[in-house]
Amino acid sequence: MADFWFQFLLALDSTLRVATPLIFAAMAGIFSERSGIIDISLEGKMLMAAFVAAAVAYGTGSPWIGALAAIIVSVLAGLLHGFACIIHRGNQVISGLAINILASGLTVIIGIALFRQGGQTPTLPKSARFNSIELPFAQYVADNIPVLGVVYKELISGHNILVWLALASVGITYYILFKTTFGLRLRAVGEKPEALDSAGISVSKMRFQAIIIAGILCGLAGVYLSTATGAGFVKEMTAGKGYIALAAMIFGKWRPVPALYACLMFGFLEAVAARVQGAEFPIIGEISSDLLLALPYVLTVVLLAGFIGGVSPPRAIGQPYIKER
Repeated sequence: MADFWFQFLLALDSTLRVATPLIFAAMAGIFSERSGIIDISLEGKMLMAAFVAAAVAYGTGSPWIGALAAIIVSVLAGLLHGFACIIHRGNQVISGLAINILASGLTVIIGIALFRQGGQTPTLPKSARFNSIELPFAQYVADNIPVLGVVYKELISGHNILVWLALASVGITYYILFKTTFGLRLRAVGEKPEALDSAGISVSKMRFQAIIIAGILCGLAGVYLSTATGAGFVKEMTAGKGYIALAAMIFGKWRPVPALYACLMFGFLEAVAARVQGAEFPIIGEISSDLLLALPYVLTVVLLAGFIGGVSPPRAIGQPYIKER
């Protein structure tokens, strides 16, 4: 029983690590889509940010400079999306997919040109990464306080700063959206933009501001992948996490806290899948590792296709706004 409890605790610890980029990206999607902009490009922005973060961190030796560069690139990609679908009223889904395709090819081409390692960056030294932070007295508490001490050491302590920032982003997103004038206007522009326009507030400006915030959050998701949980950039390292975050956002009905729960659910599935590979189960025997790793993606399709088909998105989402004269 004690061993099961410890393994379960380690799975929860892995859940936080796996869910971190999903949380950042889901919060990014909430900002963007609450303003009426469909953001399929979460995946592409994360991928660009992951590459730039690793490349700049390797060149400068500083993960912070890499993070800043990654955020700038992610915001620029978001502004490109905004230029296409806000200024020129282009199809938002096609624009987002174009950014994803661009990111997929561009990161590999630039990676080969810079490092000649098949699109990867060199392995980052520890000094160029966001490393785990051990909280004070973690080992002492674990040795002297039953149960809670182990929880403190294994589950709470040992995470890097981006994990805590991701969790904080949920509260910040909730506060901005539901407790500030800016959040009220942002939600209004996604529901009834003509009402906001009639009040003298620029719909385009509000949507661009939402896109910039989404770019910052996607940038942090990419930074986490390549300079915190990873030690460099690998081709297609986002592996569909942007789409899973999009599913979590929809599953959470475009609200921060339910979206967090969905991200943690996906993270838990992936963490458990990684831990039970090769394990023997009664009656059914060993489960294929490929099947286990595919579970989060299968769940994404099932949820989107069935259980959340009736969820109502913001009413003006995907609709270009044409100012009335």
